[in-house]
Amino acid sequence: MKTIAFYLPQFHTFPENDEWWGKGFTEWTNMKKAGPLFEGHYQPRIPKDNNYYNLLDNNTWAWQIDLAKKHGLYGFCFYHYWFDGKLLMEKPVENFLADESLDMPFCICWANEHWTKAWSGKQNQVLMPQRYGGEAEWIEHFNYLLPFFKDKRYIKNNGKPIFILYRPELLEDAMNPMIDCWQRLAKENGFEIEFGYQQIMFDLEKNKDDSRFAYNIEYQPNYANYDLTHNKHKFLKAIKRAISKPLYKLGINIEQVRTEGLIKQDYDEVWQAVLDHKPTDSKCVPGAFVDWDNTPRKKERGAVFIGATPEKFGKYMSALIKKAKTEYKKDMIFLFAWNEWAEGGYMEPDEKFGTGYLQALKNALEENGEFPDYNS
Repeated sequence: MKTIAFYLPQFHTFPENDEWWGKGFTEWTNMKKAGPLFEGHYQPRIPKDNNYYNLLDNNTWAWQIDLAKKHGLYGFCFYHYWFDGKLLMEKPVENFLADESLDMPFCICWANEHWTKAWSGKQNQVLMPQRYGGEAEWIEHFNYLLPFFKDKRYIKNNGKPIFILYRPELLEDAMNPMIDCWQRLAKENGFEIEFGYQQIMFDLEKNKDDSRFAYNIEYQPNYANYDLTHNKHKFLKAIKRAISKPLYKLGINIEQVRTEGLIKQDYDEVWQAVLDHKPTDSKCVPGAFVDWDNTPRKKERGAVFIGATPEKFGKYMSALIKKAKTEYKKDMIFLFAWNEWAEGGYMEPDEKFGTGYLQALKNALEENGEFPDYNS
């Protein structure tokens, strides 16, 4: 079973973040400012041994890979930030590519949205616009990614590298022509690409055309929250509000804490929705989540899952592994996340639980006879 964790590369400084958020800003900046907003709220979350690492240091990569492999995580899915030829946060992943000793399977997800100030409540202030261009721009983008696709560590299915579009509906009329262009270029280079998409918004599009996609990755907890609303219109309205405004407010079965807008959700309830969810077709790939708490970014405008523990996570992961094999007929599960610290989704050790979530993943894989063979 290939458990693949989404991976955020924002743990280093770069000029744009210095300009937009202040000198020296990284993902750790928000974490260090976080604090509890109610009794029992688990904040601040501190990495074990105060390991506020820098992803420009390849020793950090070596530590992460060793930790991940020891506990059975199959691979990373790196978020990729390309804005019409302009790259952001590219250096860590480029360094990873250049160092073949960093032996970890990986794939790439293009986070194809505008970059805004949504974290600070200024969601309408676009910092880096996303434009999709035409064939010349698509060729440039493909050529940048080509060395990644050809790398022996890249996650492939039947020799085909897996590439994920975060929100394909944003490409509108450019989506299919761009994918067709990339497939043509890939074939010219001796391979094909298997495309997947990640966000539920594309799933909810009227008359969506997913004919170019091999995978519908059920990014959790979004799909679970949709199921909990039992109402497509209500969910669409809520999720659009969540995208345009930083309030993650998704309707029924959510305890709404009226004090300054904070939202609490029950961890067990959301995970049960994950396990109750039925794949809609053979393209569906199950998703999992570790936890959720985006208050380091959004403070009282955020959302918190209540009741998360490594023991619960391990129990639910074991059940999902069984479901992936029997209902989905898939050997992949995409996991939120390896290091989304400011949204509460991380596998990395912290001061409270240590390596508890990693050990829980290892136990779940071993219980099902699915601990990966990285040499196969």
